[in-house]
Amino acid sequence: MAILTYREALNRAMTEEMEKDPSIYLMGEEVGHYQGAYKVSQGMLDKFGEERVIDTPISENGFAGIGVGSAMVGLRPIIEFMTWNFSLVAIDQIINSAAKMNYMSGGQFPMPIVFRGAGGAGGRLGAQHSQAFESWYAHCPGLKVVCPATPKDAYGLLKSSIRDNNPTIFIESEVLYGSKGEVPEQEYTIPLGLGEIKRKGTDITLVTWSRALGFAEEAATILEKEGISVEIVDLRSLRPLDENLIYESVKKTNRAVVVEEGWPVAGFGAQIAYLIQKNAFAYLDHPVERVTQMDVPMSYAANLEKMSLPNATRVADTIREMLQ
Repeated sequence: MAILTYREALNRAMTEEMEKDPSIYLMGEEVGHYQGAYKVSQGMLDKFGEERVIDTPISENGFAGIGVGSAMVGLRPIIEFMTWNFSLVAIDQIINSAAKMNYMSGGQFPMPIVFRGAGGAGGRLGAQHSQAFESWYAHCPGLKVVCPATPKDAYGLLKSSIRDNNPTIFIESEVLYGSKGEVPEQEYTIPLGLGEIKRKGTDITLVTWSRALGFAEEAATILEKEGISVEIVDLRSLRPLDENLIYESVKKTNRAVVVEEGWPVAGFGAQIAYLIQKNAFAYLDHPVERVTQMDVPMSYAANLEKMSLPNATRVADTIREMLQ
């Protein structure tokens, strides 16, 4: 096993895929000469040149549209948004073009495109740069939505996303780029729609993804000292969704909490709660609970940002109340 940072794992995945397939290219703001806003594309310009690692103006709608058009004629673009907050400028291209083109053309135009970049709160970046938008994109049929939490998963899932013939929303947590983890040295992929049990337990199921996995793991460690056994389900992708993994865990523990970085209203956790009560209702000893970001725009002040985000204390308190 190699020890890689999250950003290094993403870089390795893109580099390996681009070495194999000349139809793949990377486009976005500062991906080339600056080596990426978060240094994810470091060294790629030197390796592949300006025709395949393309710096763009600040024009998300424009370069997202170029990506969609190029995917229609046989290329396999990776479109980087400096942050998913900026994807709102390009949302028409993503929702009304990329997501629908294959369907509206009767299968004549596959859409092998990956939209990727930093999502969620990064640390004192204010309300306009601290938003978790995975539920927005998961709402739209035609898109696949991937939210890796570890370097190992980031590598395997990005390779699968690049090879997929459907448009993929690949959201990388902004605070995880420097996190380290074991990544197998041999090449591998992780199928989209395959979740993973990150921690086995018997008393309660925590369903989570991306950065919120860290909150869940910290809460599980706290509760273990109190004799409470927590099972953690990391979904890894939201569309497609590994529903059976969730149900099998809930059937064992009889309780479930969804932990997510996004807002509570219409968050993806609400969909998971619905699916659990619909398909595993007979196994539940308590209503499904959710721990989310507070229902407010993110504050710039560090203390208020910390209060707004979900955290291990809130998760642990929720579990204790459910087990009383």
